[in-house]
Amino acid sequence: MFKHSDTTRKTNKRKWKRAVAFVTAVQILSFALLPTAGMVAALGDQVLVAQGEKATENKPAAGQNAAGPTKESLGLNVKSAILMEASTGQIVFNYNADNALPPASMTKMMSEYIVMEKVKSGEITWETEVTARENASLTGGSRIFLAQGDKHTVKDLYIAMAIGSANDATVALAEHIAGSEQEFVKIMNDTAKKLGMETAHFINSTGLGRDDMPDKFKPQSKEETVMSATDVAKLVRAIVVDHPEFNQFTTIQNYKFRERDQSPIVNLNWMLEANKDVPSFKRYAYQGLDGMKTGFTDEAMYCFAGTAMRDNMRLISVVMGTESTGARFTETAKLLDYGFGNVEVKQAVASKQAVQGHETAPIKKGVDTEIAAVTESNVSFVTDKGTNFDDSNLTKEVKLIPEDELVAPIKSGQKVGTVTYTYKAKGGEQKQTVNLVAAEDMEKGSWWRLFFRAIKYFFVDLFKSIGDLF
Repeated sequence: MFKHSDTTRKTNKRKWKRAVAFVTAVQILSFALLPTAGMVAALGDQVLVAQGEKATENKPAAGQNAAGPTKESLGLNVKSAILMEASTGQIVFNYNADNALPPASMTKMMSEYIVMEKVKSGEITWETEVTARENASLTGGSRIFLAQGDKHTVKDLYIAMAIGSANDATVALAEHIAGSEQEFVKIMNDTAKKLGMETAHFINSTGLGRDDMPDKFKPQSKEETVMSATDVAKLVRAIVVDHPEFNQFTTIQNYKFRERDQSPIVNLNWMLEANKDVPSFKRYAYQGLDGMKTGFTDEAMYCFAGTAMRDNMRLISVVMGTESTGARFTETAKLLDYGFGNVEVKQAVASKQAVQGHETAPIKKGVDTEIAAVTESNVSFVTDKGTNFDDSNLTKEVKLIPEDELVAPIKSGQKVGTVTYTYKAKGGEQKQTVNLVAAEDMEKGSWWRLFFRAIKYFFVDLFKSIGDLF
């Protein structure tokens, strides 16, 4: 009997709550609608435009990894090596690639990069005249025999540096740009950090060992220049991406530095494709190869950073610590042959493409509550030849900018979020993140439109709260 009485009281209490909630809702509805009934009728179409928001869902997919090539399978005889695809920065092969080693004259690529940056910024021009100073005149090794006070253009000195590995030309450029070679070295090390070169440390502009520098201009520190193969590849990539004009210089086969010179500077890169008709070099000439830089010291042994392009794919190779002048080129060919024979760059997502399930981004105070969103640029991955993308190997993660931070007016091309694609490839995952941008302009909504949208949201929230009571 007592149980029955408790149940009755609980039932009556629930009925009472429902009645109170219903009366409250009716009263609020009446007071809200009475003064604006006419306006609702006139602007009903505008209210309808603001309705409806999409829900999105992103489901990850599983993938698999497999072993790639090895030093043994490629038959490499090197201390370290790396093969990288230039447009993505994806590493295709590496062997001891993160070990910091003496890079010899591959160091000069950093000097080349800085010179091109200074030309690009307008601080110097290719025709700027450079006066050689004492340090340049005393620098040994590969050189063009500059005397103190000699005057040459930036272009002439750059070519001597890039194709003939002229140490004195490199020092002359460094001192012209920074006032002294050691001040230039500071720029080199700062630039290395900006490029994400994790092991690189420079003590001069040339790659000479400290003991081989002029006594008067040696740094106080006993440190030496070092770079890993990975860092060398990053540097080459910076050159080819930021300065695609690089091959106007690196493909010069020979260059007469002075009119009085009896013989020209000969490009030390025997692998240039153009050398296919040169009897001394044709056995090393490689299709598509147009750069980059050789290096040799007793400590570094024979090194080479190369780059070649075939079928719209540019590869970057680095070999360090090979046994001879010719070996650095034959070892490079093994890397490039593997790359061009087995991998390709394949586009997974086109530029200006909507992302399935995330075709719009929510915004505030616009004519509409959402704006169409598309990828800012395309997304490509390095794949085994013949690979196709599907849900088993390609996933995405979308991150939209919070709605409160996207307030109309919105301009076409304005960033509204990012999308990260993950390709589960042979040997590991590759990730590419691109911006999602507005596909169109979106004007700010009128006062009336925003007012009625606010009323709509008010009642949506109200009835949701009422529903939660039951």
